[in-house]
Amino acid sequence: MTYEGVLTKMQTEFSNPIEYYLVFENSFLNLNQLLNKNLEIQFQGYQCLNCGKKKKIFRQGFCYDCFMSSASAGDWIMKPELSTAHLEIEDRDLDYEKRVQLQPHIVYLALSSEVKVGVTRITQVPTRWIDQGAVEAIAIVEVPNRYLAGITEVALKSHYADKTNWQKMLKNEFENVDLIAERLKLEHLIPNEVKEYFYTTKEDLYQMHFPVLEYPKKVSSLNLDKSPNFSGKLKGIKGQYLLFEDGTVFNVRTFEGYVVKIEV
Repeated sequence: MTYEGVLTKMQTEFSNPIEYYLVFENSFLNLNQLLNKNLEIQFQGYQCLNCGKKKKIFRQGFCYDCFMSSASAGDWIMKPELSTAHLEIEDRDLDYEKRVQLQPHIVYLALSSEVKVGVTRITQVPTRWIDQGAVEAIAIVEVPNRYLAGITEVALKSHYADKTNWQKMLKNEFENVDLIAERLKLEHLIPNEVKEYFYTTKEDLYQMHFPVLEYPKKVSSLNLDKSPNFSGKLKGIKGQYLLFEDGTVFNVRTFEGYVVKIEV
């Protein structure tokens, strides 16, 4: 079977284990069904996810021009504390920024390698944690806008990591931490304007189980620009990565906007 199209991040269903799908314009693959089978990935070209032009991808699936101009690539995406829509201040497109920033967000603890702190819209629970390859996650606060979530994350960054150690995550190496107990330790670290939103009793601990037959001992990243043709036996899917028998790992999210042909 041959599938061809523009890569976008894998779609998921929260189940045991997580179900993964690669969705193209006219077809899709249920990747769980491909475990222990050989896949061949061939790089065909680029297509910007924003303008649709066949231009080299710069970042986040966008060509350079779209990345520098699109409202969905503003600095506040990666740094929520820079959000200003609640002040009626525009970054690139105030209407868009209001739609995204002025909705409920959570700050959370997630366990993918060590405990990390992060921010996401409540509508992205538990998708955000699945995408990070977290085995467990729990919300700390639920706030009405992205700015309040951002300043809470900043306050906690000196105590918790804010990045996932992707190599440890893919090798399934993580600390044994009680996230419910951990949450109770940090109330005093939260900014005063956010304390009223702190979860004190809610025990909404999420656990994620990934479809992995065998975790790699060592990992080597597949880069389609350097290796445009790759073939290997799929052994697992975790986060936004495909894990292959020879230790090669492919981060689908990194190569959004790349046109590929996949032979199964």
